[in-house]
Amino acid sequence: MMTKRRLGIWICLFLLFAFLSACIQTQDKSAGQMAAPSLARIIQKGELVVGTSGSMPPFTMTTKKGDIIGLDADIAGYLANGMGVKLRLETMPFSELIQALEQGKLDMILSNMTITQNRNLKVAFVGPYATSGKAFLTKIETIANAKDPAVLNSPERTFTALKGSTSQAFLEQFFPKAKIFLADDHDKAVEWVIEDRADAMLADWAMCQVALLRHPGEGLLSIFTRLTYEPIGIGISANDPHLINWVENSLKLMKGSGYLTALEKRWFGDGSWLLLLP
Repeated sequence: MMTKRRLGIWICLFLLFAFLSACIQTQDKSAGQMAAPSLARIIQKGELVVGTSGSMPPFTMTTKKGDIIGLDADIAGYLANGMGVKLRLETMPFSELIQALEQGKLDMILSNMTITQNRNLKVAFVGPYATSGKAFLTKIETIANAKDPAVLNSPERTFTALKGSTSQAFLEQFFPKAKIFLADDHDKAVEWVIEDRADAMLADWAMCQVALLRHPGEGLLSIFTRLTYEPIGIGISANDPHLINWVENSLKLMKGSGYLTALEKRWFGDGSWLLLLP
């Protein structure tokens, strides 16, 4: 017969085994949650949620009817169609997009977002699918023609840029003596320049050109100065390599087939869409 001491040992071993098994199962479940398969979840849900500012023409803009159009919207539609799901564009201030992606509120970001080392520490990027550079939008010729930022670094100057953008970072780095006003969207920043509340807006060249087309009688100037190199990419959570790989290959298909070039011609070569904007 089994002694009480031996019986106690077996009971302790059984309880220890049960405890370790429960811990392993909990760890497996937690690991599965951390490495959530984004692509599988998107397909199962039947919806791709893409974050965009809706205010950075011609990449992303909001029409008079409230629809989101532009190069980024078309790329998002291409990706959703390739997944066989419907597309939902979520608009929010540009400065909130990365946080929303990190919190799982978005599946990806398409909003004329420059790939930077700092942003890449937080999220993965696919691309670039376009490149740009900074330019000034202003009424002052000396600012529009400036090739050396140092000559504009003065307490007498007032600049504006999109909050949370690389334009903000550029102004803060090269114009520490100047006054800097940050706007939630480019429309507000352009308005400040028109109203002479700011000497100039710093933004991507494409957005400065759109502002010139939309406000032809306001005396605005903009010259592409190549102050910076701006590679534009698709922001994706780093948790799912499969989703990143799928988007990378989809972008290659867009480029190889000529579809991306056709979209660029549509949004950068033809300004008829301006009539749709407020």
